[in-house]
Amino acid sequence: MKPLTEQEIRTAFVNCTKGEAKRLSVPRDLAERPWDDLDYLGWRDPQAPDRAYVVAELGDGLKGITLRCPGTTVGQLRRSMCSMCVTTHTGGVSLMVAPKAGRAGQQGNSVGAYICSDLACSLYVRGKRDAGVGGRLHESLTLEEKIQRTVANLAAFVAKVTA
Repeated sequence: MKPLTEQEIRTAFVNCTKGEAKRLSVPRDLAERPWDDLDYLGWRDPQAPDRAYVVAELGDGLKGITLRCPGTTVGQLRRSMCSMCVTTHTGGVSLMVAPKAGRAGQQGNSVGAYICSDLACSLYVRGKRDAGVGGRLHESLTLEEKIQRTVANLAAFVAKVTA
């Protein structure tokens, strides 16, 4: 992924108002992000732990979506699989819900997916971040095919948000 500026990030959002996009918390460490290893930029809002954001360069340009996610709950240590990168975690996957874009979102419609709580799917797929014992299942896919699958899963989720 190419490095993004704060302005590019703010203008990419499709499921919130321009005012909301202007006020959301953009990461301060954009220059230090491992852009070469990222398929999308994902982050949790440090000021609002129940908010998360994803910005990805998809076939039709840069798209950003806002997500609502539960805070960390003590005692939730069941093993779950991320629907984006197919990494399993013990307590590290959250149901993230995105309001739909446009009128449907204004009426309260949303779509959800189970996603790595830290939004680091790209790093898990590449083995740059460890999900623990059994985190990555043995697969016959090449690294490039796993990356393509992750991007395709994310694109499908964003398509549901914008549909």
